[in-house]
Amino acid sequence: MPTILPVKGTRDFFPEEKAFQRWLYEKIREVSEQFGYQEFDGPFLERLDLYAAKSGDELVQEQSFVFPDRSGEMIALRPELTPSLARMLATRSKSLPRPIRWWSYGPFWRYERPQKGRSREFFQWNIDLLGVDTPQADAEIATIAAAFFKSAGLSPNDVRIKVNNRRLADAQLQSIGFPLDRRLNIFRLIDRRVKMSPQEWEEYAKEIGVDATQLAGLKDLLADRLAWRTFEELAEFFEAVEMMGAGDYVEYDPTVVRGLDYYTGTVFEAYDAAGEERAILGGGRYDNLVADVGGEPLPGVGFALGDVVTGLVIEKYGARPSLRSNPAEVFIPTFDQPSLGEALRLASELRTAGLRVEWFPEITRLSKQFKYADRQGIPLAAILGPDEIQADQVAIKDLRTGKQVTIPRSEVSALIRELLKEEPKA
Repeated sequence: MPTILPVKGTRDFFPEEKAFQRWLYEKIREVSEQFGYQEFDGPFLERLDLYAAKSGDELVQEQSFVFPDRSGEMIALRPELTPSLARMLATRSKSLPRPIRWWSYGPFWRYERPQKGRSREFFQWNIDLLGVDTPQADAEIATIAAAFFKSAGLSPNDVRIKVNNRRLADAQLQSIGFPLDRRLNIFRLIDRRVKMSPQEWEEYAKEIGVDATQLAGLKDLLADRLAWRTFEELAEFFEAVEMMGAGDYVEYDPTVVRGLDYYTGTVFEAYDAAGEERAILGGGRYDNLVADVGGEPLPGVGFALGDVVTGLVIEKYGARPSLRSNPAEVFIPTFDQPSLGEALRLASELRTAGLRVEWFPEITRLSKQFKYADRQGIPLAAILGPDEIQADQVAIKDLRTGKQVTIPRSEVSALIRELLKEEPKA
């Protein structure tokens, strides 16, 4: 029978990859909780109507995994979380204390062409601040992104958080002659500026009806990196970012408008400083979304960060940590058949004491067993041979240094805890 391959655009997580996922989750959790955010989640399946309401035609018609359930209702595997968040808040927002600070990390699906930095199944961090409509709230969200990058070992020389404001962009587009009913098309044009060659971009502009005068004005607008200074909302945003210690990571970029239709104010994306990878994260202010799915008006701001590009950038800048996929702290070899029962009892005793213990389930050469433990990176071994059993002792071997000591069995867990705290010295 031929090998059955994984579904296109999905990933197998072998223990070493899962160890990195766990490390990434812990970094995300630590930063989120540092700012007082509570963890939540929504369902993996939603009615397609939820996304059709505000996420944009491209996401619904081209990028979602959609199927009918047995009643004929159209269901989607969630391509993003913000609409689910809005739906959840629409049912309970009146009973929740304001502001609402929530975060989540989980799997999502988009039917896209798999390529570097993009898969059809991915994990995503979502973090949102709701119930407050101020530039300082927007700044907190950007500061959280910067705090995560710093925690993950990425400096301002490695990543940049690029910020714009839809309301500023609206005013700028109006000043060069784009009417309100054309804004979304022009936002999409701006959003594609860095995704196309200059010639392709200009041809696309002509296709959607942008004349030469408007195109020249748009180019000037996108080249102006100081426009934020005259826009009070962004001026307050950047002042707050500086006060919160994230100014080195954040900069104004008029080409950032975000493709989704529900953003209403500040928008931001993060990229590696070299600009070689896809966006690490994207987000912004979405003040109308909760009302659009049946709730009371509730302002909100947040971002989503995907694990695929994040992993690439962490790897690129040498920030990926050396991780051990085996969680065991203590290895117990099987010395011989007569000592087997005592080895199992010792493993149980140490686990009861709160230690993570792996026992080797085969009677074979000790050299082979220790070679296995070494490959797994287990730091310590607790050895029970006939002599140790007879004397009610245990030999503790530090597999990192090769040093070994024999102690009373009653002292084993205490010594192991002390050795685990120490940095190994050869």
